[in-house]
Amino acid sequence: MPGATQKKANREKFHAARDKSDGAQLPRKRFYRQRAHANPFSDHALEYPASPADMDWAKYYPEYVAESTGDEASSSRPRPLKQDVEIVDIGCGFGGLLVALSPILPNKLMLGLEIRTQVTAFVQERIYALRKQNGGSAYQNAACIRANSMKFLPNFFKKDQLSKIFICFPDPHFKARKHKARIVSTTLNSEYAFALRPGGIVYTITDVEALHDWMVEHFEAHPSFERVSDDEAEADPCVAVMRAETEEGKKVARNKGLKFVALYRRREDPPW
Repeated sequence: MPGATQKKANREKFHAARDKSDGAQLPRKRFYRQRAHANPFSDHALEYPASPADMDWAKYYPEYVAESTGDEASSSRPRPLKQDVEIVDIGCGFGGLLVALSPILPNKLMLGLEIRTQVTAFVQERIYALRKQNGGSAYQNAACIRANSMKFLPNFFKKDQLSKIFICFPDPHFKARKHKARIVSTTLNSEYAFALRPGGIVYTITDVEALHDWMVEHFEAHPSFERVSDDEAEADPCVAVMRAETEEGKKVARNKGLKFVALYRRREDPPW
């Protein structure tokens, strides 16, 4: 594939130029493009922890690593963070939402999950460059990893850990035989309910009305979720960011398309 070879060569040139500029040069998207969607059922070569306690977050959030005690220093377990990751963007694409939310919620650790290799690399390079450009004082709370959310979400997050989950412009999988690959389903909603703390919010947005109706149907049918009112949703600053700052959102705006938004709050667990 000559195109892929050329992109690899261009990335290597960029890395060389970035190193000369002390890592502060933003990556160029055209060197990292892949197919718009990946098959979540394929056996991708992914790394994931056996459990949330086994996940080493230190290299993604170096400024948030807790000081080691004597016992922890001699332990083989990963170094803990001062606080947990609590905001997740599933299928984060090129990282527009993460980059926009990071300064708005500077005290919250947020993570992008992206299944495509080169797109993940782009977001990681982007965050690294933004940290450098800001003298290491900003964007330390944002990170991205390559992961398949449909298979391994519980491997990364313990029960009630998350406060916000974003599902922005997911693959609509129009054909009926492909609906099983949609990122919102009865089974996956249960996994979101497991990771999301009571009172936490799932944010959804799409430009495909049929997919919006599907997501609404499945979240409203799930006993762990209740819909957030339109007035409350419009008052949430994260909704404005979600509409305007993702790459897909910008494309829809350029094409003068519609954006369908629905937010769902995690209910309290029943007393049993």
